[in-house]
Parts: sequence; C-alpha cells; structure tokens
Amino acid sequence: MSFTVAPLPYAHDALEPHIDTTTMQIHHGKHHQAYVDNLNKAIAGTPNEGKTIEQLVAEAGSISPTVRNNGGGHWNHTFFWESMAPNAGGAPAGDLAAAIDAAFGSFDAFKEKFANAGITRFGSGWAWLIVKDGKLEVSSTPNQDNPLMDVADVKGVPILGADVWEHAYYLKYQNLRAKYLDAFWNVVNWTKVAERFGAAK
Repeated sequence: MSFTVAPLPYAHDALEPHIDTTTMQIHHGKHHQAYVDNLNKAIAGTPNEGKTIEQLVAEAGSISPTVRNNGGGHWNHTFFWESMAPNAGGAPAGDLAAAIDAAFGSFDAFKEKFANAGITRFGSGWAWLIVKDGKLEVSSTPNQDNPLMDVADVKGVPILGADVWEHAYYLKYQNLRAKYLDAFWNVVNWTKVAERFGAAK
C-alpha cells in the first residue's frame, strides 16, 4: 500500500490572516509530503507495506523509528488539516460544549489548558483534546506521536489537535508559539470536532 497526501479541504489562503498562505503551502506541500514519501520508502518491501495508517500508528512501539515518525506525521497532519476550516472558530455547541464545560469548568478554562499543553511541550510536538474513558482530557505528545499510539503517555481518541512544530507557525509568528495558539481558535472546525466527539463516545 502506498500512501498519498490528500488535497487540502480548502485553499492555501483560506485561513488568512490567522495562518498565512506561505506556511500552508510549505507545511502541506513540503513537510506533509516529505513524511509520506519517507514513510512509503521505509515500508516498501516489508510486512508493514500492506497495513493501514491506523494500524501503523497503533503499533508505534514495535515498528522502526522511521515508520513511527513518518507514519505519525502523515496521520497527524491529515487530522490537523481537517481540524481547521475557513470562516470557523467561535465556540462549540451542543453535546461537545456541555462535555467541555463538565470536564474543564468552562470553554475559556479548556482553551487555557489546551494552549498551555502546546506552549509547555518542549521542542516539537502536538497538543490534543482527546476522549478517554468517555470523558474529555487535554494531553500533549512529542515529535509526531499521538494519543492513539501504544507508546503514548496518555492514550485516547483525538478529536482536536494543534501542531506546535516550528514549521507550523514560525514564518508568521516567529518564536511566539502562544500567539499562534491564540490565533488557532479562529480556525478550529468545531463541526468536525463535534462529529469526532460523537464517534468517539
């Protein structure tokens, strides 16, 4: 099985001014593509060649670092593009909003905890909102790991993720990761997150 990078579900400039066009072009077309190219090379002619990306991610602890890192990079980025949308942001509604209030006290308290997970992630990694044992939790992972991996410190089903690798924000925000995470709330696709929440429950 050969993996491919799906087209973005919106134009490269659709998330302006919060995430700039050049970053989206490079992030999707170069970084994500490199993960897929390296993954395809690493699995070619091996027993992993016939596995789905979900299977590779789930077996992260027993596959090579190259497959783990690039497979995680492919899964995480595919998930990330779908977590955002133009003319999005705002606040969630319905069951998801109620679950956030129940888990964190308020939407603002959740945003603060999520942003802190991203800001305090040393080096490169991700901040996540996950469903664990039917409840919402915030976690973070290093590099291209995610909460579906058998190696994750906190395991669960991701419903929202923010990329805090420097390539996700450095052209526009330089070293100001917190400013990038603040802008992220303007592009969160809450419809998609709510859909994932419903499926994860």
